[in-house]
Amino acid sequence: MAAPGEVGEHVGLVSEGDRVVTHYFECKEPGYKGWRWAVTVARASRAKIVTLDEAVLLPGTDALLAPEWVPWSERLRPGDMGPGDLLPTEAEDLRLEPGYSGEDEPLPSSVASEMSEEMADLVDAEDAELTTRPETTRRGSIAALAEELGMRRARVLSRYGLHAAADRWDETFGAKTPMAQAAPASCVTCAFLVPLAGSLRQAFGVCANEFGPADGHVVSLSYGCGGHSEAAVMPKPPKPAPHALDTMQVDEYPLRPARDSGSVPAEPDAPSEDLGHS
Repeated sequence: MAAPGEVGEHVGLVSEGDRVVTHYFECKEPGYKGWRWAVTVARASRAKIVTLDEAVLLPGTDALLAPEWVPWSERLRPGDMGPGDLLPTEAEDLRLEPGYSGEDEPLPSSVASEMSEEMADLVDAEDAELTTRPETTRRGSIAALAEELGMRRARVLSRYGLHAAADRWDETFGAKTPMAQAAPASCVTCAFLVPLAGSLRQAFGVCANEFGPADGHVVSLSYGCGGHSEAAVMPKPPKPAPHALDTMQVDEYPLRPARDSGSVPAEPDAPSEDLGHS
């Protein structure tokens, strides 16, 4: 079973029962550190020849093993889905509940309500076949009315699914996050908050601030960030006064600048004594 050089020294044996012994040998194959070759031999009662039962490669106490298998439904995490991927939901998913009921239930006084178990099994078989064909709605049924109103959904979010989503959203964008603890105000007073519809309107909304950390995400009304619309309103720049030109008065300008702003202006020069000379 093993290639030459892959079987090492004998490391021990274990008695499996009367005249049944398993011998263990080291495994020299790369990538199988800690594994051992197990060879089980046996001897029949009153027989002189030992026969080989089986030889397998088994992991030891320090063997390198693959992680335990986890089903895809438990291994899937948010963000794992890509384009073209399909995520099926179980028929008994606790997060969902029927969108409408009573469509195919007959009236209590109807003869069809007394249908036997054999007929019920036959109807279930026909329903199973119809799942592979395009679904048709009967005229006048609840499904037809819901489809006409644009509200036909086979299943809707249950109360459990609603609470689970609310807990998940509050954990990501809620009041206990570091961003909300350092925010100057909460989202309930922010102009960038778009409220949700239904009962979630009382606790959640969608952030519409493209510069905020939660843009496009569902946030709790108690969440907050530095991008609050009223946290820091930028003041308007001061508007300079318009230039006024007075044309009714004459502006006086000095002929020469003053020598010292703190001294008394000097007396004007006395006229020359000899007026006859220029």
